[in-house]
Amino acid sequence: MEESVDSGITWLRRVKLILRSEGQWEIKMVCLVSRTGRHLQRYDNLGRRQVVGCIPYRFKCSRDGTISDELEVLVISSQKGQKMMFPKGGWELDESIEEAALRESIEEAGVIGNVECELGKWYFISKSHGTFYEGCMFPLLVKEELDFWPEHNVRQRTWMNVKEARDVCQHWWMKEALDILVERLASLQQ
Repeated sequence: MEESVDSGITWLRRVKLILRSEGQWEIKMVCLVSRTGRHLQRYDNLGRRQVVGCIPYRFKCSRDGTISDELEVLVISSQKGQKMMFPKGGWELDESIEEAALRESIEEAGVIGNVECELGKWYFISKSHGTFYEGCMFPLLVKEELDFWPEHNVRQRTWMNVKEARDVCQHWWMKEALDILVERLASLQQ
């Protein structure tokens, strides 16, 4: 499904995304090629790089096709395959925070869905780079899993129950976000 474009960029696939913006629904076309570089990267007023991520989730289907209330979340491997985490990456100047969250989920995990209300903000230091970050996480109710996505050659994705995901996730702040999501969904079911 490759389509050549005059600018020399090869688009792997275009996806229609329906985004809610200021009370209005709009359709946008998104190319499934990972962004690179830091020239559009956002930083807060203290110089911390701003990153955004999602916890992709769904409710498990039973063998007869009915949806249960059993929650599953999608975890991905790091690019080097050593660690498991939720999709996250830089929030860039030319997009809203929700658009960045959805873009990262598409690029890293190959899932499309509804970005829901923010789970929170966390401040942390990268162990590998010693860099300060501000991280924001959102739930993503998954509507579609793509067979091919920009990082499908460098990342694995796995659906897990909450306990399994909590056990394998390498980042304390993502575990806290997962706990908040579970509490939020439990309160909605009561």
